[in-house]
Amino acid sequence: QEELVESGGGSVQSGGSLKLSCTISGFDSSTPVKGWFRQAPGKEREGIAAITSYGLARYADSVKGRFTISRDSATNTLYLEMNSLSPEDTAIYYCGAGPNLLVVGDPRSFRRWGQGTQVTVSE
Repeated sequence: QEELVESGGGSVQSGGSLKLSCTISGFDSSTPVKGWFRQAPGKEREGIAAITSYGLARYADSVKGRFTISRDSATNTLYLEMNSLSPEDTAIYYCGAGPNLLVVGDPRSFRRWGQGTQVTVSE
């Protein structure tokens, strides 16, 4: 069974950057794709980025060009580097595991996720 633990959230001013980390323990062959989704108060869950075990990535349009997902197979850690942050990016960010890159378009496809980390962007 996989377990995912996020870290790295915090508060930043508009235009700033943050880098989230997700430590993954265990293994499940049915969830080879790892990714990030977020949920803001009163809004639906949004899948924002995902990456396969061989490095193919997919991004939501809302973050494309600003966020970069990566994974370190040696340490089993997933990262999300976020640049040019705006208040619209304020949300709880979750690291998740899913079957394929379609988790970005349908975040309900994530089969497990961590406890989340808060990202707050102020004007």
